[in-house]
Amino acid sequence: MTEPPGRRERKKAATRQKIADTALRLFLERGYDAVGIRDVAAEADVAVTTLFSHFASKEALVFERDDDFEQRLIQAATGRAPHEPLIPALRREILALVRHCTADSAAPIWHMVDGSPTLREYEESMRLRHAESLATAIAADPGLSRTTTACRTIARFVIDAYSLAREAADPQAAVDEIFRMIEAAWEVT
Repeated sequence: MTEPPGRRERKKAATRQKIADTALRLFLERGYDAVGIRDVAAEADVAVTTLFSHFASKEALVFERDDDFEQRLIQAATGRAPHEPLIPALRREILALVRHCTADSAAPIWHMVDGSPTLREYEESMRLRHAESLATAIAADPGLSRTTTACRTIARFVIDAYSLAREAADPQAAVDEIFRMIEAAWEVT
């Protein structure tokens, strides 16, 4: 059983969330490029050093759930039931993530990301990192016995499935279509 976070951890988490919420509000109100780190820190009533102790960059403020996303995918691969196949577990998690990211409330954020070359580049680097982390988790599973190349390929397909489905007119249909291809690719490796 995990212990609940202590007071210090709760305060750190609250400060982090306050910074992220403030940044997102300012970015959506004024435009991503029109808001600086100092603006976010001042509006959140924290020092710039405090902001940087929670976020490595301005781009990271937009993708503040990046680590959660990556951990959810790894957990889907490593935390599945003993005889549950890998690909359906990953499909289920990608579908949940796509549903979250295609909610009406997320539309302005994705519009901002899609309109910013800096944010698109940052998102691409995140996807590559997520794919490598997922590939490592898949490769570490002794029950799967696939080559490193196969694990990396499937991980990239899974990460790309998220992006493609998020942009599709019918995200669920896109996830279904893409995962049929992923399943077929996994079976031949």
